[in-house]
Amino acid sequence: MKKIIAVLLSVLLVLSVGMLFVSADDATNSIDVHVTIVDEKSDFAVAYETVTVTDIDNDEALTVNDALYAAHEQFYDGGAAAGYATEMTKWGLSLMKLWGVANGGSYGYLVNNAFAWSLTDPVKADDYVVAFIYTDTKDFSDTYTYFDKQLIEGENGSVEAELTLSKTGFDGEGKPVVEPVADAEITLDGEKTGFTTDQDGKVSFITVGQASMGFEQVVSAEVKDLVIVPPICLLKVNGSDSTPDQADGTEAPTVVADVEDIDDTTITDNNDNKSTGDESTKDSSTNDSATKDSAASGSTPQTNDVSNLILWIVIAAVCLAGIIGAAVFYKKRYGKK
Repeated sequence: MKKIIAVLLSVLLVLSVGMLFVSADDATNSIDVHVTIVDEKSDFAVAYETVTVTDIDNDEALTVNDALYAAHEQFYDGGAAAGYATEMTKWGLSLMKLWGVANGGSYGYLVNNAFAWSLTDPVKADDYVVAFIYTDTKDFSDTYTYFDKQLIEGENGSVEAELTLSKTGFDGEGKPVVEPVADAEITLDGEKTGFTTDQDGKVSFITVGQASMGFEQVVSAEVKDLVIVPPICLLKVNGSDSTPDQADGTEAPTVVADVEDIDDTTITDNNDNKSTGDESTKDSSTNDSATKDSAASGSTPQTNDVSNLILWIVIAAVCLAGIIGAAVFYKKRYGKK
């Protein structure tokens, strides 16, 4: 009898602990990260999209490789099998094809705007992953540039953007350095706006549209006499009566104006697409990359749901209480003879 009770108690303990660890693993085996991919023409193939990352290579880690694979699976025609490839080389896991381009390994990839050491670098929830194809495959002169913000959201038909543009490079010892980018012209959905960054890389502007309609626009930049990997900031404006089926950009045109020239009355009449005051305005077109229905459009996802984990913790606690109760009962019933 004693042996049977001991075995039952051991089984209950093992099951409760095992279920706890399985539940914890289920809660963390996938994350959402934001991915941008720049193709061989310096165009945005993937513009700040949210993808769900899983351990596709079974290395028990969520990595840059997993994130780029997931992005190709979701957005490349034909999936990762057609557009993405890696290979083990003497340098470790190496990128051999990105967005359908196999150029002998002339690619760059970053996590949170810092160059990754390898494809096996880890990523965590809400990280920002960028991969690009070098346009200069001889001297690798492409300079990576980025804004200090990748997503800005607004309400009621307008959004105010204050951005700082920086570039990454390397000093004489090969150490990474970050510098501001001056005199870069800001683009909105690929169209020049006339606004440029100052000596500190800073620029500010406001976009105004119909208050009842939402829209998305991709902010980037062009730099004269410099080959750059273009920066990206997604402007996401929620309309007062926005719905999942938004009208396209031709029905909800926007204007661009310098923030310093905007007063309180500037955006009060957005339904008629009018602005007042002395600000300069400019119609901007909307391309497919800014108006398409994306999987996440830069919104911050809710990840790592712990409701199941809490349930298993409760179950484990009940099992433990049962074990203790059984032990106490056994001791009282059979402890003394």
